[in-house]
Amino acid sequence: MRIHAVTHLEYPEFHDLIADMHRLRYRVFRDRLNWDVSVSGDMEIDAYDALKPTYIIAVDASGAVVGCARLLPTLGPTMLVNTFPALLGSYPAPKSDSIFESSRFCVDTGAAEAVAATGLRDATLSLLAGILEWGLLTRLEAVVTVTDVRFERILRRAGWPLERFAQPMQIGDTRALAGRLAISQAALMSVREIGQIEGPVLTARTVRPEAA
Repeated sequence: MRIHAVTHLEYPEFHDLIADMHRLRYRVFRDRLNWDVSVSGDMEIDAYDALKPTYIIAVDASGAVVGCARLLPTLGPTMLVNTFPALLGSYPAPKSDSIFESSRFCVDTGAAEAVAATGLRDATLSLLAGILEWGLLTRLEAVVTVTDVRFERILRRAGWPLERFAQPMQIGDTRALAGRLAISQAALMSVREIGQIEGPVLTARTVRPEAA
């Protein structure tokens, strides 16, 4: 499993991987989960993809994209503040160049067959490790995210528990919530231990993006 951290400066170099990432997001969010998302042909692309995010992309031994996540600085627009502000409850909206938002986290469950002893897919654990490694390299304090109670349980099992901002809310068919994930060496070591990951997972050149 290879994990690429692709900043906007590297989009041309990773054009094909990014296109495959958008196709994976279509298959997961439109086809499998039946979310009401913006699409273009066979790709899922929304307004936040125009804000120069950093993409964390998992690639298997055959070169296929099997997982991804999107990271945006909280100094600019985010899904939490601009799309799902109710999930903050009374918590103040994060606004810091050391806090990024993670969104569009997904894994191709059909292709990512390898499963760790915890029952979690290797691609899931490698993506989480990749986010933590990138966060440590770029000196982030935390990432925040909008997710659901199912993925909150996955994060807990992976050794990186979510700190909730407020109680979950029903949004459509989803019990949604938002929270904070601290970036720390201890969290990375926990995810690596649970996923039986030896050493760094990131393979791409890592550049700190400009805050949007």
